[in-house]
Amino acid sequence: MAIRTTVVGSYPIPHWLQGDTSRTTLRDAIMVVLKTQELAGLDVIADGELNRFDPSHPETNGMIDYFVSRMDGIRTRYSLSDLEAFRADQGLAYRTDPAGIVTGPVSSGVLNLPRDYESTRGLTTSPLKFTCTGPHMLTKVLTDRHYKSRPELCMAIADVLRKQLSSIDAAVVQLDEANISGHPEDAEWALPALNHVLDGIKGTRALHICFGNYGGQSVQKGFWKSLIPFLNGLHVNHLVLEFARRGYQELEHFKELNPAIGMGLGVVDIKDNEVESAALIAQRIEAAAKVLGPERIHYIHPDCGFWMLQRNVADRKMRALVEGRNLFEGRN
Repeated sequence: MAIRTTVVGSYPIPHWLQGDTSRTTLRDAIMVVLKTQELAGLDVIADGELNRFDPSHPETNGMIDYFVSRMDGIRTRYSLSDLEAFRADQGLAYRTDPAGIVTGPVSSGVLNLPRDYESTRGLTTSPLKFTCTGPHMLTKVLTDRHYKSRPELCMAIADVLRKQLSSIDAAVVQLDEANISGHPEDAEWALPALNHVLDGIKGTRALHICFGNYGGQSVQKGFWKSLIPFLNGLHVNHLVLEFARRGYQELEHFKELNPAIGMGLGVVDIKDNEVESAALIAQRIEAAAKVLGPERIHYIHPDCGFWMLQRNVADRKMRALVEGRNLFEGRN
C-alpha cells in the first residue's frame, strides 16, 4: 500500500486577506492555498481552514471560536463569575477566558459547515480533506451553566457536529482533538461523543491528536501509551498523530493499536522554521516502518497545522514531505 501525503489542516493567512474580508477575496485566497498544495504534490489537500478566518482575530485559526460563536445556546459575552468558574478548571491553564458560556440547549444556530465545504469543493479536482474541531475539545473550552454535566454537553455538541458533517462528501473528514492528549481520564465520556460524530461521516474518517500548537508551543503533557485504549475504541479509518517534535520512541506502544486503524505519521515539525530534508523525512518513515511494519503507515503529514509559520517555510516543508515519501518508496 502506497503511503499518501496530506496536511493536518491550517495554512498561514495570506497577508493580503487581512485587509479585505470579501467573499471573493476569501475565495481567491483558498484557491492559492489549494494550488500551492497541488504544486507541492500532496495527495489529499485542504482549504487551509481559511473559511474560519476572522479578521478581528488574525492571530488565531478559528479552531474554537468559529464553532462556538455560531451555535445557539452558547453566549460569548461573560461575567466575572463566569471567568472565575472557567479559571478554576486546571485542565485549561493555557487559556485565560472561556470560549463561551453554555446557557441553554446547544444547537447548530448559524453554523454551516456544508456551505464551507461546498465553497471549496468547486475550486479543485484533487481529493479534499475537510477538518472540524471535535466535541471533546469544544466542551473543554466552555463554561457550562445549563447541562451541568460534561458528558451531556459533549454529546449535545457531538450531535450538532454529526448533523453538520453527515452531508459532506469529502475524501477525508477529520476531527481535531488537542486536549485529550493531556487528559486521558476524559476518555470515558469523550469516546462515545466522538464515535457519534464519526459514525455520521460518509467517507474516510480520521482523527487528529496532537499535544497542542498554541502560540507555537505544546500545551499538553502526556504519553501516547495512556491513550491506546481510547484510540482502540475509535470508529476511525486512520489517525493523524504528532511525532516529529516528540520523537519516535513511543511508536512501540502503537503495536497494540487495533490493526484495522491506519497510522498517520507526523514527520514534519511545525514548531521549527528549519525545513526538513527529503532524506530526513525518508529516515523517519523508515524508522517507523521498522517498528510497525510499512503496511501500517497510511499517511504522512506535518505534526499539526501550519498556521503559525511563514508561508515560504510551510511551502518548502510540504515539498520536502512529498520528496521524502518519494525517496522512501523509490519513486522518481
